[in-house]
Amino acid sequence: MSSHDKLIIFDTTLRDGEQSPGASMTRDEKVRIAKALERMRVDVIEAGFPIASPGDFEAVQAVARAVSNSTVCGLARALDRDIDRAGEALKPAASARIHTFIATSPIHMKMKLRMEPEQVIEQAVRAVKRARQYTDNVEFSPEDAGRSETDFLCRVLEAVITAGANTVNIPDTVGYSMPHQFGELIRTLIERVPNSDQAVFSVHCHNDLGLAVGNSLSAVLNGARQVECTINGLGERAGNAALEEVVMSVQTRQDIFTCKTGLDTSQIMTCSRLVSGITGFAVQPNKAIVGANAFAHESGIHQDGVLKSRETYEIMRAQDVGWAANRIVLGKHSGRNAFRTRLKDLGTEFESEEELNNAFSRFKDLADKKHEIFDEDLQALVTESGLESGNEWLKLVFLKVCSETGETPRADVTLWLDGEEKQASCSGSGPVDATFKAIEAMVNSGTKLELYSVSNITSGTDAQGEVTVRLKLDGRIVNGQGADTDIVIASAKAYVNAVNKIIQPQSRAHPQMGDV
Repeated sequence: MSSHDKLIIFDTTLRDGEQSPGASMTRDEKVRIAKALERMRVDVIEAGFPIASPGDFEAVQAVARAVSNSTVCGLARALDRDIDRAGEALKPAASARIHTFIATSPIHMKMKLRMEPEQVIEQAVRAVKRARQYTDNVEFSPEDAGRSETDFLCRVLEAVITAGANTVNIPDTVGYSMPHQFGELIRTLIERVPNSDQAVFSVHCHNDLGLAVGNSLSAVLNGARQVECTINGLGERAGNAALEEVVMSVQTRQDIFTCKTGLDTSQIMTCSRLVSGITGFAVQPNKAIVGANAFAHESGIHQDGVLKSRETYEIMRAQDVGWAANRIVLGKHSGRNAFRTRLKDLGTEFESEEELNNAFSRFKDLADKKHEIFDEDLQALVTESGLESGNEWLKLVFLKVCSETGETPRADVTLWLDGEEKQASCSGSGPVDATFKAIEAMVNSGTKLELYSVSNITSGTDAQGEVTVRLKLDGRIVNGQGADTDIVIASAKAYVNAVNKIIQPQSRAHPQMGDV
């Protein structure tokens, strides 16, 4: 694949995706996702915002150490301290990129930065030059480019390319652009910036009007050769352009696109499930490419057509994006080696025998409840193992619920609370409500329940239920997850997980200091 027809895929799930309220990831979770993205052959992985907190710095550094075949990127505002921190975090990377940005729209320059246009250009150039001291792979973004003046954008881009930026990213920060407008903007910038041939033009689109993928593809048709996107379209507000939709659009419509990606698309479903499980953001059934109904046909006419020839109603093969009936038929008599091997195939490797034994013990417990263990069950099992970090002050020890027709449900709960066991019993409108009330009677977290969501991990009446609980306290939002074949137990696990996250002192602040 020659350089002129390569479409670079820049994944920002770990940075912009994490800015979704409640989607914060631990260092180890970021590393797991980064390794999955690397297996998919994603070109650039934006690992985080190192200046945001010590925890975010450590996460970027850990990803830089773990990934060798993809470029690892750190985000930095156009400030010396941000760039220095990003450079330090990326030192272990085999291939590193610093992505620096500053706002260029009139409203942002006036109301947010309180800077004159000439000052913005000067600071942008200074930031790029400083970033070049750490790596020769530097990306610059004019934040809110979609609402910036074209003449000013041309001046900024020319200046930063001269200073050493070899990727210039045009973000539609607030999801305001229309596809024809955005494509025309990219074409105009490439034509008018004198040194545009010295940099790759990139786009980063938000989905506030549901047009992130459309805007990104329009940009590609007009010369952009990098797209910034996230798994499942994760991101703050309405999210970002969905990686799977961008990649499969380009791959499916090669009659229109003159570029190709180098991705292993068969890894898409694995990445989608992993991100969904870690963040607790379920994928809607009718989501393109990765939704449960994406390749389902109920209409008799459609079914008949597909049976005669798949191409009548399917424009791509389900197997091409990782939809397959992969199943591991293991039971309580199966050994560690088969368990370890299948998880390795799914992208999970254990760093110690203790971790393996812990996960294998959970597997045996699950095998006693289910006859068949699917890949999705294994991924949920590993995710749940990661939720128990060993330093939790709150753990579920015992749960008993009583629910019968005509009677008020009641829950008896025992928790390990800050070094000692405590018990409480409460009634509620249902068994889950009673369970949550009993937990609150002991922890008194003061949180508000924002979301309670249940989804099945696999099909069948013995399927595990995956529960997401979203709690809010003093403006901070967290998601908790739990999985079990018993929905009430899964709910209790999810609530306890969320309380642990929101009550314990956090090592990282949520990176809301800026966005491109």
